[in-house]
Amino acid sequence: MLFVASLVTSVSVRAQTPSPPLSTTVDSIANAVLASTGVPSATVAVVTHGKLAYAQAYGAAKLEPRLAATPDMQYGIGSISKQFTAACVLLLQQDGKLSLDDKISKYVPGLTRGDEITIRQILSHTSGYQDFWPQDYVPPAMEKAITPQAILDHWAKQPLDFEPGTRWQYSNTNFEIAALIVEKASGKPFYQFVRTRILDPLGITSAVDFDAKGPTSVQPVGYMRFGLGPLRPATSTGPGWMYGAGELAMTARDLAKWDIAMINQSLLKPESYRAMQTAVLLKNGVSTDYGLGVDVDMQAGHRLIEHSGEVAGFTAENFVYPDDSAAVIVLTNQDAAPASTLIADGIGRKLFINEDASTQARTARARAIFEGLQHGTVDRSLLTEDASAYFSTQALADFQSTLSPLGTPTAFVQTAQRERGGMLERIYRVTFPDRTLRVWTYEMPDGKLEQYQLAPAG
Repeated sequence: MLFVASLVTSVSVRAQTPSPPLSTTVDSIANAVLASTGVPSATVAVVTHGKLAYAQAYGAAKLEPRLAATPDMQYGIGSISKQFTAACVLLLQQDGKLSLDDKISKYVPGLTRGDEITIRQILSHTSGYQDFWPQDYVPPAMEKAITPQAILDHWAKQPLDFEPGTRWQYSNTNFEIAALIVEKASGKPFYQFVRTRILDPLGITSAVDFDAKGPTSVQPVGYMRFGLGPLRPATSTGPGWMYGAGELAMTARDLAKWDIAMINQSLLKPESYRAMQTAVLLKNGVSTDYGLGVDVDMQAGHRLIEHSGEVAGFTAENFVYPDDSAAVIVLTNQDAAPASTLIADGIGRKLFINEDASTQARTARARAIFEGLQHGTVDRSLLTEDASAYFSTQALADFQSTLSPLGTPTAFVQTAQRERGGMLERIYRVTFPDRTLRVWTYEMPDGKLEQYQLAPAG
């Protein structure tokens, strides 16, 4: 559990103030996703230009009796906690108390091949240690209290799933080890170190140790479903299971403070942020697309630092675009559900589309060309010589015969833009009742189109 695969899609070039207003856009997306998925509630925070721009909550934090969600409520953030654990290790490296390349046996003895596996490998999920919680539900044994050492005695003393550094495999066990290393190197209890070195300096006052205090420490109720059945209170894990792998609960706007610190590089040294946000390579040179406690990605030219989380009735998503001083945080109260990622993705795409007059004019032009192709014609004054040659008699006939039966699009929307080969590529989503197409154009500096292509969106 504790980890939900990202459903990220493309975004475009620069963070701009969306039109309609940000609040209207966020409200619309969040309410639509909750309605379509049946997830009880979501709390959302959006950062633009390095500052909290909007925070709001939607739906019911509790169903019976009904309690409306508010932005002041804390939700479990699950595996988003892992980046806090990684930051603890990086702070200790800055203090000179450990190194990412230290072998873990120096701090936690007795684990399988601990004298070979490094701290960097456990933080990047390349150690080979088996995951103690891959399920999207709580097995009966996990309802009882446990110590982190007992988890390691069972799961980190087995044969490795693979040779260290040769594969990437998500494993909560790695971050149980990391938290014990923090305790050993700092001489302090793990959560105390998190509190004094990260939460307090950033003014994150709403955070609670969800692992130790459990569901009663927050107002929202975490829910789950059996199949497509009704929402029911989720089963909770006993104390000790989450520890360094998913121990935190907080408000979305307090998590935004962490993201803003990441954007400003204000808590850790630049070299520590670089280590966290650089994808670790396997021994064969292949990228894991994962740094230290965070996914590392590029979306349409944007650097994206992302992680999701899932823990006993709560699912969360955190998108940070450091180079664009933007972030989107979504916390929800149902496990094994995609709502947090869908909402974050929808807001992210809107944040990065400049819906100014120029973009609207280009969209109108792309749609006019599409409608012309449905009738077997094209305005060649809009095209370069190469593009005009591409639209031969045969090409126009093929476009007409295949596009005309589709009728009028229900929507024609730009979804991304990026530079390529001295041109500006624009990508559009063209929607019909029974299918969706992808259109992309290459625009020359003088505004003429060097390319106009389309294909099924998939």
